[in-house]
Amino acid sequence: METYQTEEEQVEALKKWWQENSRSTILAIVVALGAGFGWQGWQEHQLEQAETASLDYEAMLEAVSTASAPGATQDQKTTARHLATGLKSDFASSTYAQFAGLHLARMEVEENNLAAAEEELRWVLAQSPAPEIQLVAQLRLARIEAAQGDTEAALKLVSVEDTGAFAASYAEAEGDFQLAMGDTMAARAAYERALALQLGQSGSNGALQMKLKQLTPVPARELNPSAMTVEAVNIVESAEDAAESSIEPVADPAAEGDQ
Repeated sequence: METYQTEEEQVEALKKWWQENSRSTILAIVVALGAGFGWQGWQEHQLEQAETASLDYEAMLEAVSTASAPGATQDQKTTARHLATGLKSDFASSTYAQFAGLHLARMEVEENNLAAAEEELRWVLAQSPAPEIQLVAQLRLARIEAAQGDTEAALKLVSVEDTGAFAASYAEAEGDFQLAMGDTMAARAAYERALALQLGQSGSNGALQMKLKQLTPVPARELNPSAMTVEAVNIVESAEDAAESSIEPVADPAAEGDQ
């Protein structure tokens, strides 16, 4: 089973899922409209409304991309929010709206509005989305919960059995939360599981490997002081200094949660 290691890979997975399921989504919108307008209204509005939803969604994607780029203006960000919010209100029961909610949450994280991002993700989850969308929304919500200090709630969100193609991301998140709670053994086990799930996949997760390395004890080597020259001592000390300077702190959960 293919796994997705990074935020970018998760987004691409959702795009692929959308390409494969967009036709059925449009049909669901048409059926929902039919229930609201009746048979005659359904005949008159089905194509128009489905096309409007699709066009609004494409416009939102373009606006969100522009708003997330370096140097984006406040007007561009406002436009992206307006289009995403419009999709949520006009087609609330559709997958278009759920994707809009995910994008709104990501924009809120970029502005460090974690409470607002949490609200958007909980809205997405309340819509009973497809499993792929639910897994992404739940993982991002867990990251936000951890960033807001509720690590126990975050751990509960990622402690699910069937995480499908996102299993490695869930395991890594579990490791981050266990580490934040001071359980280094559980954190190391989760990181090892995440790394094993990634074996055979393209690319590598350098950050994950670094996290695991920091938690893996290195056996001490016995040295014979009388046999060591001054030069050898200097080499050992330099190596230790280099190893210490290369250790990076665990990444901020908010940065990964809703990219």
